[in-house]
Amino acid sequence: MPEIQMPKLSDTMTEGTLVSWKKKKGDKVSAGDVIAEIETDKATMEWESPEDGTLTEIYVEEGGKVNIGDKIAFISGEGEEAPAEEKQEEEPEKKEEKAAEAKAEKKEEKKPAPAEKKEEETKIDKDEEARVKASPVARRIAAELGVDLGSVKGTGPDGRVIETDVRAASKSKGAAQKSAAAAPTIKAGESTRINLSGMRKIIAQRLVESLGPVPHFYLNIDIDAGPLMAARAELKSAGEGADASKITVNDFVLKAAVQAAAKVPKVNASFDGDAIVQYADVDLAIAVALEDGLVAPVIRAAQNKSLREISELVKDLANRARNKRMKPEEFQGGSFTVSNLGGIGIDSFSAVINPPQ
Repeated sequence: MPEIQMPKLSDTMTEGTLVSWKKKKGDKVSAGDVIAEIETDKATMEWESPEDGTLTEIYVEEGGKVNIGDKIAFISGEGEEAPAEEKQEEEPEKKEEKAAEAKAEKKEEKKPAPAEKKEEETKIDKDEEARVKASPVARRIAAELGVDLGSVKGTGPDGRVIETDVRAASKSKGAAQKSAAAAPTIKAGESTRINLSGMRKIIAQRLVESLGPVPHFYLNIDIDAGPLMAARAELKSAGEGADASKITVNDFVLKAAVQAAAKVPKVNASFDGDAIVQYADVDLAIAVALEDGLVAPVIRAAQNKSLREISELVKDLANRARNKRMKPEEFQGGSFTVSNLGGIGIDSFSAVINPPQ
């Protein structure tokens, strides 16, 4: 039976966060049951059990970060037990490092310099305080309240600091601290700070990385969509099956992009160090917005798909992406990505290249 490892759920994923367990240790599971939610660099996805069995071991607690390929759980068959945890022997280098650290710590303990320095600083402070004219009561109260006598203006004879001066200074200090503590309070109508989720941080990081090494330039042209709309209306009126009316303008855009990439193969490529990789198939990635991020599931060999097939696949992939039911391989290997915001009234925008495309 399988040892469940942290899956690679996207091309750029190097680690994942175990958001939550949907099954407990000892639960019976069937192939296809959702056993956990995993946060990748692009989305939070449900992870299904690959086989029937019992969830015998859970190696990672909720919220834990795990590298790709590291084990997270074990599903055993009837009468089978999880393999015993192996206690790895420390590497010689690590042993040497620990020995060196221990030796350094021991050496530091023998050094009296820091303690002597602290004593000298304390002595200087006491000498400065001793030079301040203050009554014995004022000195005692200052020590109790943590007031620096050097900063107190005396009102006694010859500028001598007395008890009332110390208490006034302490009260003034407390008011200043209270004012400083109250300053960060956000009033109604002012800005609020919203912390980014781990996924959004990584999305931002990936896109910034893309803008750095990948040269971006944009070309625009206006196209008469009249023939497209006429073709869509014709399909709807023909009534070729119940799905005919469900073909959207976006489906036409995707089909056109695929045909363009197939016709101009230099577009369907990526840069790999000292070479350009030109792909045989147009593996079309479609940007799908989620509540907490963005994913780009892939239609394989889209140049061989009809308009209707593309339409059906897009709806299926988008629906499963929003319901966190995607398979790892469905996120990987896209050669060309289409992001369409026309459905929300955007005339045009400049997208960031989806690395490593």
